[in-house]
Amino acid sequence: MTDTGNTRPADSEAPASRPSRLRRLMRYVPLIAPVLLWAVPCWMLLHTGQHWPLPVALAGTALFALGLFGMPLAMARGHGRRQQDRAAIVGDTLLGAGWVLFTWSLLLGILLRLALTVAGVGESQDRARTVTWAVLGTTAVLLTWGYAEARRVPRVRRLDVQLPRLGAGLDGLRVVLITDTHYGPLDRARWSARVCETVNALEADLVCHTGDIADGTAERRRAQAAPLATVRATRARVYVTGNHEYYSEAQGWVDLMDELGWEPLRNRHLLLERGGDILVVAGVDDVTAESSGLTGHRAHLAGALHGADPDLPVLLLAHQPKFIDRAAAAGIDLQLSGHTHGGQIWPFHHLVHLDQPALAGLSHHGTRTLLYTSRGTGFWGPPFRVFAPSEITLLVLRSPHLPTPT
Repeated sequence: MTDTGNTRPADSEAPASRPSRLRRLMRYVPLIAPVLLWAVPCWMLLHTGQHWPLPVALAGTALFALGLFGMPLAMARGHGRRQQDRAAIVGDTLLGAGWVLFTWSLLLGILLRLALTVAGVGESQDRARTVTWAVLGTTAVLLTWGYAEARRVPRVRRLDVQLPRLGAGLDGLRVVLITDTHYGPLDRARWSARVCETVNALEADLVCHTGDIADGTAERRRAQAAPLATVRATRARVYVTGNHEYYSEAQGWVDLMDELGWEPLRNRHLLLERGGDILVVAGVDDVTAESSGLTGHRAHLAGALHGADPDLPVLLLAHQPKFIDRAAAAGIDLQLSGHTHGGQIWPFHHLVHLDQPALAGLSHHGTRTLLYTSRGTGFWGPPFRVFAPSEITLLVLRSPHLPTPT
């Protein structure tokens, strides 16, 4: 493995694109979301013909009000300047529970009530109460299952990826991708160690981490990140920043990953040679880096490829899938990304699609560029994964240029 990175961001780098639709929408989310998440289920489950006894209606309404006011307060204390982990756990859990309850109050609540009405089952009050219990039961099952999915060691997803420009000497190269570990308020040091053991069992040539290591500074989450030092690869371990690093002193994470034996690919590349053939392994800072105000941090693809032979195949690490437009324009062969979490809690993936061109898996872009988007290894915020399982990815690179047996 040869280090060829010695670049600086160029002044000619294309300016950042205009704010996406999702970003414009997100400006209003802190004001609207808490009200919708708790007021809608409260109305649907308690006050649409159920005629609960007054103590039940009052107690239920009080619980929803507690969620409405408690969730933003806990999240502010947990993720604001105070950074109180216990408050973050409470706020994140309420956020996830509120989202699931909101979703199924609308979907199951409306559809089941309509079905019962069309079928003529029971009286109006009985149908309304049946819907309430069905929604509460479904929510409880999904949250229990989603919590187990979020806390488990991810399953390994294996796939072969053929790159037309990959030389025969690199055929069978094993690339393991982990991303979005999001070490955070819930201590997951043991989980981190087990993830690293799973990675080591895959006997990778190259191990990649495409950012969002943690929520919190490197010093604060050091114990959870420490097992990353045990990851083994025959060639290299490489890392790029994600957007969450820029919420938590990104340079500290770059320095810690270097200390743990990982190569931070900050707008630079390495050369991986095997069997007489070469693969360019490049990486860029996250697209949010420039707005962070940190000196020298920005996504700079031209700098990452500076000095590389344009005829060689390129594997690019970029945290967000939406960097694929620049990658395809530059003729990159394969981009590895994370960021989306596969939506994490269905049906949030519809909102993710407003901002990102891919949610999960392998997709084609431009004339030859492939994008692999991981659903992520950990979870952000709410400790739930619903219909969006986490993954550790093993990509076996294949060449179409193998010699024909004689």
